[in-house]
Amino acid sequence: MTPGQRHKIIGTFDDITTSTPEKSLVTPLKSSGGRNNSGKMTMRYIGGGHKRQYRIIDFLRNKDGMTATVKTIEYDPNRSARIALVVYADGEKRYIVAPVGLKVGQTIASGAGVAPEVGNTLFLSEIPLGTVVHCIELTPGRGAAMARSAGTYAQLLAREGKYAIIKLPSGETRMVLTTCRATVGTVSNPDHSLEQSGKAGRKRWLGRRPRNRGVVMNPVDHPMGGGEGRASGGHPRSRTGVLAKGYKTRNPKKTTSKFIVSRRNK
Repeated sequence: MTPGQRHKIIGTFDDITTSTPEKSLVTPLKSSGGRNNSGKMTMRYIGGGHKRQYRIIDFLRNKDGMTATVKTIEYDPNRSARIALVVYADGEKRYIVAPVGLKVGQTIASGAGVAPEVGNTLFLSEIPLGTVVHCIELTPGRGAAMARSAGTYAQLLAREGKYAIIKLPSGETRMVLTTCRATVGTVSNPDHSLEQSGKAGRKRWLGRRPRNRGVVMNPVDHPMGGGEGRASGGHPRSRTGVLAKGYKTRNPKKTTSKFIVSRRNK
């Protein structure tokens, strides 16, 4: 119909059951526009966007021994995945990251001895090998840190002693303590990676301002700037001079390297 719609690809909202968030689980979210406390722009290409409220998500899933019923599946402007409002048997309400296949009225649980079904949170020591999981803890009791964005999942490959070996969404294989928790299933909204904005205005709604390439800048502004005519800019690098392709930035002395079985796919 219009040039902005010609290349637009966005997900459907068929799975969302309500447009009003739970008032007790939202908190104000202040937008900085990329400015620091003195008003100086420290992050470029940020500003504007629709006003948001932060939804308080339960990444701990530590309410053991009590079932919860899924009340709604909702849109969350702060993340790519859908979220689900669950109500526990004692009346407490919490938001969780919704997995694929979670339906309104479904019952979920967490803790030791729980069945490894979609939406349930278990210790890695109790999840069957080969199971697809998400929202995985990196440190016991600290809350989910890995595989939280739309459509992502990890796979439990093996267990050796007190460690479980997990293949992460990046392709990296890593050891995690079996006392860490993970949720069974794949994160919802798997088509998020196929989306295309179609127009610049849609990016502005998300709070992203126009981003100009380093090649079109002057030498004083970027290492790839300058040159006569349309110069390519030499080796790709960041504004601060860090090479962009193939340059390893991970600290070789990082203490957690011993837990990585194999690095992510090249």
